[in-house]
Amino acid sequence: MKHLAFATAIAALGAAGATTATAQEKVMVGEPSWPGAKIMSRIIGQVIETRLGSEAGYAPGANAVIFASMDGGRGDIDVHPDVWLPNQASFTDEYVGQKGTVALSSGSYEGRAGICVPNYMVEKHGIKSIFDLATPEAQALFDSDGDGMGEVWVGASGWASTNTFKVRVRDYGIETFLTPTTEDETVFYSRLKDLVDQEKGAAFYCYAPHYVHALYDVTILEEPEHDAATYKMVQPDQDADWYNNSHISTGEPVKTVTVAYSSSLKDRNPAAASFLSSIDMSADALSELTYEVVVKGNEIDAVVASWIADNGDTVDTWLGLK
Repeated sequence: MKHLAFATAIAALGAAGATTATAQEKVMVGEPSWPGAKIMSRIIGQVIETRLGSEAGYAPGANAVIFASMDGGRGDIDVHPDVWLPNQASFTDEYVGQKGTVALSSGSYEGRAGICVPNYMVEKHGIKSIFDLATPEAQALFDSDGDGMGEVWVGASGWASTNTFKVRVRDYGIETFLTPTTEDETVFYSRLKDLVDQEKGAAFYCYAPHYVHALYDVTILEEPEHDAATYKMVQPDQDADWYNNSHISTGEPVKTVTVAYSSSLKDRNPAAASFLSSIDMSADALSELTYEVVVKGNEIDAVVASWIADNGDTVDTWLGLK
């Protein structure tokens, strides 16, 4: 009987150890391509490692890949650090609303999006409205490669917002005069620097928070106030003919930006899931961090570590300690 009791005790300890290991399972944080998302991924990863004692990893990926991985719940990718709504509503509708395999943080920040131009285009050429891009004058002003057509950068491939701005450029009549381009953000911003240095025409998708507003003097062009009746955006995962079945002729709604995570984390790493459910980042803080990393060239992990050290009260609130 003593041997049986001892064996039972050992088994119980083994089961407890397995439960502890499961509770500390590694968390893989998705890392989309835009700067704010990369910084948010590192904030999440560092808090998980330094404050929760779990292991974190990072997995680059586009929105569709990250959401599909969170849906799978196997730990390939557990977190999307920067979900823009309604841009990514097709994903949240499916995985959060319908399937329940993905959850969203309770906290969020507001984002704005539109087409920006440098202030000298406003002051010297009177480009103030989105409709000022749909003219023969704009066609010449924004022609940087000499092919007879102007250019407007609508975002990088793989961004949900890029599809939205392709439709917007078409429906505002801009496409007749300016060709929409979709270079990687790093490639475009290298070209933007040259254009700004020479005070040449530049029109591009922009959003806030973003370091561009600290880097250059830029203006978000005026648009008609958002009207849901004239704003119909269908994403490719909803309809193969999304481009022809979408129509946008009014401004963007104010965005809500939040964090998404796999519901399976509630079992695989409950502490991480609890933290992710409560994270509530500030737009101003994120803008400052993107400026430190992208403009000043400081190393991202060092910048994030310094911010976490200086903002212990905020992190404590996310962790439910305050």
